[in-house]
Amino acid sequence: MSLPLDGVLVADFSRVLAGPLAAATLADLGAEVIKVERPEVGDDTRHWGPPWTETPAGSSSSYFECANRSKKSVELDLADPADLAVARELAARCDVLIENFRAGSLDRHGLGYDAVAARNPGVVYASITGFGSGGGADLAGYDFLVQAVGGLMSITGRPDEPTKAGVALVDVLTSKDAVVGILAALRARDRHAEGRGQRVEVNLLSSLLGSLANQASAYLTTGAAPVAMGNQHPSIAPYETLRAKDGHVAVCCGNDGQFARLVSAVGLPGLAADPRFVTNGDRVAHREDLVGLLENALAADTVDTWVERLAGSGLPVGKVGSVADGFELATRLGLEPTVDVGHGRARQVRSPLTFSATPVTTYTAPPGLGEHNDDVRTMLSIPQDNQENPR
Repeated sequence: MSLPLDGVLVADFSRVLAGPLAAATLADLGAEVIKVERPEVGDDTRHWGPPWTETPAGSSSSYFECANRSKKSVELDLADPADLAVARELAARCDVLIENFRAGSLDRHGLGYDAVAARNPGVVYASITGFGSGGGADLAGYDFLVQAVGGLMSITGRPDEPTKAGVALVDVLTSKDAVVGILAALRARDRHAEGRGQRVEVNLLSSLLGSLANQASAYLTTGAAPVAMGNQHPSIAPYETLRAKDGHVAVCCGNDGQFARLVSAVGLPGLAADPRFVTNGDRVAHREDLVGLLENALAADTVDTWVERLAGSGLPVGKVGSVADGFELATRLGLEPTVDVGHGRARQVRSPLTFSATPVTTYTAPPGLGEHNDDVRTMLSIPQDNQENPR
C-alpha cells in the first residue's frame, strides 16, 4: 500500500524547529514537502552549529538536518515579483501550507490565509506563532522564552534554580499539535461536500500549557502554582531517582503492590506495613523519611546490581543513562531507532510511528539550500486554465 499521505502536497514556509519538524513528520508519512527558503541565507538553523554533519556538498548543521529530511528546497525572495509569483502559485496548488511568520506578515505578500483560500479553497493553512494571533501577535516566540514565561522552568530542576528542559521541548510539542490539527483538518476536508479546507492555528504558549497535564490540573484545582521538585513527583512516592552505591536508580512505584515488592527486594519488607508508608498518600506525606531509609539500603550495592534485582521483581526501574545509552537500549530492544538517509549524511532518528499496512520505509537526505529550484519551478509551470483546480 502507499504511504498515508501520498499525493498530499505541503508548502513549508516555516523555519527553525516547530514548523519544519511538523512538515518533516508529514514528509515521513508520504507527503511531498517543498521548503521555501530565503535566497543565499536559507533557514536560520542552517547556520546553527556546531555540531556539523559532513556531506558530499560540504558541512551541514545537524540542527537543520534533524527537522528537514525528505523535503525539497526552493529559494524564493518574497520581495521579488517573479519569486513571489512562484510562491503564490505554490500556495494555490498545495493541500497544506505551514507558516510561522509574525501575524500579518504574509498578508502583505498576498500569502495570508484569506488570499490563499480565495484561490485554493481546499487548503489547510497551518499557522504557528509564539503567543497567538491576538494580543500576543507582536511577541517573538522562542522555545526558551516560552519555557520561562509559561512556567515550565519553574517546575523543572531544583527549587533554587529554574531550569529549561534539555531540548527545545515546547517547539517539539507544538509541532506535534500542528500535525494533529493538520491531519484533522484534512479529514474534515475529505468529509466536506465541497472539499473545503480551513485555517489551523497553534502557538507555543498554548501547547506548553496543554502539555502540563497533572501540574496544570493541580494548579487549577488548588490555586497554588506547583514548584520544582528535582526528580521527585508531586503526587507519587517513591517515583524519583534514589542514590545507590555508585550512582542513581530511577524508581517508579505507581501503586501499593509495587511498593511492597520494592521494600521486600531491598530487604525492608516491614516498611509496607509502616503507618507512615501504607498508602501512596502516606508515602508522599513522609517522603523524606522514606527516601532516607531506601537510600540507606541501596547504598549497599551498585546501580547495575539493583536494577537487575529490582527489575527481576517486576518493578519499573532503570539506570540513569545518557542519550547514547537511550539509543543503545532502543537498539537492544529491537526498536531500530535510527535510519540511513543516504548521500553521506549522518543517521537520523526513525519516525516513532509504526503502521501495520503503510509502514514508513523511505527517508531522503535533508536538501541543500535551493537544491530543487529548477524542479519546483518546472513543476509549477502549467497551463493557466489548469490552475483553478490544481489537485
